[in-house]
Amino acid sequence: MTTRSRKHSLFMAGRRVAVFPSSEDLGPTLAELVRSRADRAIASRGRFTLGLSGGSLVSMLSRELLVPPDLDCSRWVVGFCDERLVPVDHPESTYGQYKNKLFSKVNIPESGILAIDSSLPVKECAEDYARKLKEAIPEDDFPVFDLLLLGMGPDGHTCSLFPEHPLLEETQKIVAPIDDSPKPPPQRVTMTLPVVNSARCVTFVSTGGSKASVLKEVLEGRKGPAFPAALVVPTNGELFWLVDAPAAASLTIQVERLGLGAKL
Repeated sequence: MTTRSRKHSLFMAGRRVAVFPSSEDLGPTLAELVRSRADRAIASRGRFTLGLSGGSLVSMLSRELLVPPDLDCSRWVVGFCDERLVPVDHPESTYGQYKNKLFSKVNIPESGILAIDSSLPVKECAEDYARKLKEAIPEDDFPVFDLLLLGMGPDGHTCSLFPEHPLLEETQKIVAPIDDSPKPPPQRVTMTLPVVNSARCVTFVSTGGSKASVLKEVLEGRKGPAFPAALVVPTNGELFWLVDAPAAASLTIQVERLGLGAKL
């Protein structure tokens, strides 16, 4: 497939773009999506596999998933879409943030939390984490998560997949090491695009006016190489973009305008 036809296919792919007045209006819908996909997965396959990202998602999920307080996570398996190679108690640790704000308040079994071993060198850490994911979700060549929650940086990166980085061409690895991240800290591990695009549902959350210009290029196309976030096109899964009005300010495509309490 040529670069031009590849890009064209990206923007023709099925997806839902939902715009909310504010991030506060968006949060409850995201939490309801997580709960509904969990119920669906447990009813169908006996458990729910969820991939988490850091940044503003940590606070949003930790706040909204605890309302109402009777969330049953006993059959959840949780991994991380990317992670910084720092100790768990480091403020940059995504696992550490979720451990403090969410995991300590719900009944996710310890065995159901798939965390990196940050004591390993970055290459061995990525290999070790790939093994953990494969053992926990062994059904296919690449682990198939029920739901992946992703953010997007102002440069169009997602996970730790950065613009024009060689990792965007990775087709074999489940988890890849990165030791030259343009965003600190430099050493990280990240799910690869084949894993992301194998998920049953991928949901981006993007908020704030600083994302407006890049969101337009991700969703509507650009002259240069496609941003990493635009390369997320699930092969057989759903794709949602949940954004607030400031982030959506430059969009000209058709979107869904939703409010507080909306369900997808």
